[in-house]
Order: sequence, then C-alpha cells, then structure tokens
Amino acid sequence: MSKRILALIAILALTLAILTGLAVRKGVLGPQPQTAAIGGPFQLVGSSGLTVSQDVLKGKWSVVFFGFTHCPDICPTTLFELAQVEPLLGAKGKDVQTVFVSVDPDRDTPQQVAAYIANPAFPKHLIGLTGSPAQVAAVAKAYKVFYQKQGEGSDYAVNHAAYSYLMTPKGRFACVLPYGQGPEKTAAKIRAAIAIGPNATTC
Repeated sequence: MSKRILALIAILALTLAILTGLAVRKGVLGPQPQTAAIGGPFQLVGSSGLTVSQDVLKGKWSVVFFGFTHCPDICPTTLFELAQVEPLLGAKGKDVQTVFVSVDPDRDTPQQVAAYIANPAFPKHLIGLTGSPAQVAAVAKAYKVFYQKQGEGSDYAVNHAAYSYLMTPKGRFACVLPYGQGPEKTAAKIRAAIAIGPNATTC
C-alpha cells in the first residue's frame, strides 16, 4: 500500500473522529438529558381531604415544592418568594400555580395543610398536598427529592431538598428553580419556559 493511500486513510479516520466528537457534544449521538426521569404518576391527599393525582398539574405551569408546615425557614421563605413572583408574571400569572407537597405525613394532615396554605403572604394560586407515609415516599422518589426526619418527639425537624421544580402544563419537567435566587430571576425562568411553550425542557 502506497504512502499516499495510507495518508488518505489517516486523514479520513481523523475527520471521522472529529465529526463523531462534535455529534456527541451536540447530542446527536450519546445519551440524551433524562428530563423525563423527574415526575410521574402519584396519588396524594389534597387539603380538602380528597384524593389528588398527577392530573392536578395538567393545564397549568406548576412550581412544585416539597416541604412541611413546621418548617422554620426554607419553606416560608420559598413560598413568600413565589408570592412575589406572581405579579411579576403579569397576565401569564393566571396560568401558573404553586404545588406544596408535604414530606411530613405524620403531622401534616389535610386540615393542617389547609391552615398553612391559607397564609395571605403565600401565593394566591397555591395547592397543598399531603398523604400517607407510603404515598409521600412514592412521590418523593418520582421527583428525586431527598427528605429525612431529624430528631425525636413532637418537635422533630425534617431535612429536605430546598429547590423547586417547574413543570409544564403537560405535567412534564421543565427545569429546576434554585432556592434563594430571588423573585426576579425565578420569574424570568418561568417566563422563558412559557415563551418556549408546553413542550419546554429548559428555562
């Protein structure tokens, strides 16, 4: 085999390697982002005592936040912030709801959750959900949310994830809303997702 042919083969191999690398970086080849891995079917109990499924997310952009009513800081801070987000969304605010999911099923009865979400400083479009320990564990697993009871007695705390999820009107994951980023940045992320539409996978 001549040196010319060997050189040509080497060039073609190098070109193929470069194109393959670019394809992987662009996402044409290789694994795709696993956005569908967050969320899914669930059965919980609403603040009215009625069973609520994942259908509660359909038709609205939903900010899903996991917490508990005895939470001293992260939960009220997040809900206060989300209340400030609503007016920043303008006319689109009517299409956005906040869904608070308790990770403290032992104390957070439907009645307790109903009293908690009635706080006038919290979002106007706020839904509160709780459930049995098994139901809460199942939804937390589906949403990849960590929580753990800390301490003994009636004044125990619950360690839990501080971020929220933005879900599309189809009930699918759009993006993470980090804790403490402020109402303006949160509103900007939500507006960006709304601009993309109900098939958004980013914000």
